[in-house]
Amino acid sequence: MDPIAPTDPAADTARFIDCNGFRLHYRRLGDGPRLLLLLHGSFLSLRSWRAVMAPLAEAGYTVVAFDRPAFGASSKPLPGADGQPGYSAHDQSTLIAALIPALGFERAVLVGNSTGGTLALMTALEHPERVEALVLVDAMILSGYATSEIPGFVKPLMRALTPFFSWLMGRLIARLYDKAIRAFWYRPERLAPEVLAAFRADMMQGPWPRAFWELFLATRKLGLEPRLAEVTPPTLVLTGAYDQTVKVAESERIAAAIPGARLEVIADSGHLPHEESPQAFVTTLTDFLQTPPGH
Repeated sequence: MDPIAPTDPAADTARFIDCNGFRLHYRRLGDGPRLLLLLHGSFLSLRSWRAVMAPLAEAGYTVVAFDRPAFGASSKPLPGADGQPGYSAHDQSTLIAALIPALGFERAVLVGNSTGGTLALMTALEHPERVEALVLVDAMILSGYATSEIPGFVKPLMRALTPFFSWLMGRLIARLYDKAIRAFWYRPERLAPEVLAAFRADMMQGPWPRAFWELFLATRKLGLEPRLAEVTPPTLVLTGAYDQTVKVAESERIAAAIPGARLEVIADSGHLPHEESPQAFVTTLTDFLQTPPGH
């Protein structure tokens, strides 16, 4: 198969919106009555949804993707004395809940990939009134971001040495970036070099090492697995068949624990099925959204 083209059908719809202390870079397509809010994973940007935004808008939805805090062209402010604006998972879920009415909707279908799935789930748990339905795409809920934490006794030292550690983290990410992104793909040869270069440029804008360091310092164990039974919106758990970042077995456990959740496996894909198999992804997602709850 040829590499997936770097074309971005939403490139001429870039906008900015102020929300909870951030100036968020976002793209919006369609004018349907239901909002699909797309949440990308770590080290990526709203570009991750480039192949599915237009088809979803053509299916009758309003589709919005934005650069999450610390990524892409969204602003990267430093927390103030009161800790705001914040980069923690809780702060980001609060941001998502505030963004939905700011976009003109009461509720949204949250579609979250990887750590974006972590945040989609947290928003559904903490702000269920804002979530119409939940789509967890290779969501990092039982491992990685959702289960990591810096020991409390170390954090003050790391905070005190922020200039050094943020510089070091920036150097490491820049050195390992291309290899890490390719590892998300089942068949990395499909990732066009132009797209990888564009993702790299998206990541490395402004004071990105410091912003990512703030995100890292805010990471804590979220304890989400025991709360899966509390999820109330209709839920689709979607996974690439060859995901090596979030194993299929993890998605199976998540689907089994959420009441009424539907599990779908996208063949011939890794951690980013919306990038690697966009047609199958759109078909699976729209089928779920058109199926009445309980069916």
